[in-house]
Amino acid sequence: MPAEPPASPAERTEVRAAVRQAVSVSVATGLYGISFGALSVVAGLNLPQTLVLSLLMFSGGSQFALLGVVASGGTSAAAVTTAGLLGLRNTLYGAQLSPLLALHGWRRVLAAHVTIDESTAVATAQRSKAAFRAGFWWTGIGIFVVWNLLTLVGALAGDAMGDPKAWGLDAAAGAAFLALLWPRLASRVMQLTAALAVVVAVALLPFVPPGVPVLAAAAVAIVVGQVARLPRQPVTATEYVPDGAAHHPSDRPSEGPTHRTEEP
Repeated sequence: MPAEPPASPAERTEVRAAVRQAVSVSVATGLYGISFGALSVVAGLNLPQTLVLSLLMFSGGSQFALLGVVASGGTSAAAVTTAGLLGLRNTLYGAQLSPLLALHGWRRVLAAHVTIDESTAVATAQRSKAAFRAGFWWTGIGIFVVWNLLTLVGALAGDAMGDPKAWGLDAAAGAAFLALLWPRLASRVMQLTAALAVVVAVALLPFVPPGVPVLAAAAVAIVVGQVARLPRQPVTATEYVPDGAAHHPSDRPSEGPTHRTEEP
């Protein structure tokens, strides 16, 4: 949770909103753990292997990628490489989150483990530092708990569940991401970034190993974001303004006339 309590009623309101968002995303994403548990058993992993993989890897895209290689008869090296490529995106997230979380010791290790797509998305959607931290921790730990519990349920159910897609679980995570992404596409820069990232990922998909299109799309987003970045004030201990939400100083409302005293 945030190291410092919210300083104002407005910040407390933002923190509560961040927690509500985090809980909804945790439930929507965590439900897909049932699918992972069931598919893992079908792919040939036993119950302990499934649970340990989910606890230690804890990166949905990497976990499903590893299962895909295993189920198709691929080698261990191919499975690890594929999962690792997809997991590299979390390194980019960590570089963005670390300065604002400002953690040390075991807390830093814990934060690294729950730095995933959803915890990053919820955190960076907030406007204050307290809400940023609340969104990150509630989402990361919430998904970790729900995902691993439902991985156990899915692994125990196994074949009895049938095709997990028939339950609509594959749509739950996508819907949660769309709900987080949509409000941030208000500016032309964000729309252009999303469009270019999609085009690059789709174009590369048939020609490169799994995971590479994701990294290429992330690289496009980073380049566009750096080129289009507007001047911003340094982040303070009580305010965090995510990329895409910054305002140019000339756009801020006037606080009234300024009086100058002339020297005689």
